[in-house]
Amino acid sequence: MRTRIAILVLASAASAGCGYTPHDLADRGVESVNQPVVTATDYVFNAAAPGGTLAPGEAERLSAWFQALDIGYGDTIHVDGGDSYVAREQVQAVAGTYGMMVAAGAPVTSGPVQPGFVRVVVSRRRAVVPNCPNWSRPSEPDYNNRSMSNFGCATNTDLAAMVANPEDLVHGQEGNGIGDTATGAKAVQFYRSSPPSGTKGLQDVSTKGSQ
Repeated sequence: MRTRIAILVLASAASAGCGYTPHDLADRGVESVNQPVVTATDYVFNAAAPGGTLAPGEAERLSAWFQALDIGYGDTIHVDGGDSYVAREQVQAVAGTYGMMVAAGAPVTSGPVQPGFVRVVVSRRRAVVPNCPNWSRPSEPDYNNRSMSNFGCATNTDLAAMVANPEDLVHGQEGNGIGDTATGAKAVQFYRSSPPSGTKGLQDVSTKGSQ
């Protein structure tokens, strides 16, 4: 009799262990734990600018540097230095050929800007989903009702690849307080003015090749 009681106690303990559900697991909800992470990298270019004006040949070197970095939307260009108003306008002219603008201010970089130089900084943001794909845990058995380890990898990796400016994943674009009603109503007007797709009847489609 004692042996049977001991067996029942052990069986109850084993079933309780299998049914234990921690409530602090991040992957027990509907939100994926595989989220995009935005990384930040600053690239520095020191250009000679005696008297606050780019030296001959520096604009060409700067343009080649921009081309090597393949700058584009999502990158931010800054100019750091002392009295560099003219040099800033020259950098803006070079950046404009790539469809870019020079932003106000400049991030903190290593080392001071030497006299007679200006520092051009390209701040680049990239969005990636680390550890994806993630098949580290089998889908079954799952006694804690957790989502799959790979859950969200495909969707969020696509989002990270498609977002034009990864900075928007950190904080969205700030509104300027100006609304264009014509732009907002353009889609509605197009929907209302377009004839229904079935007004011209069904197309006569044949699987036979032309003779």
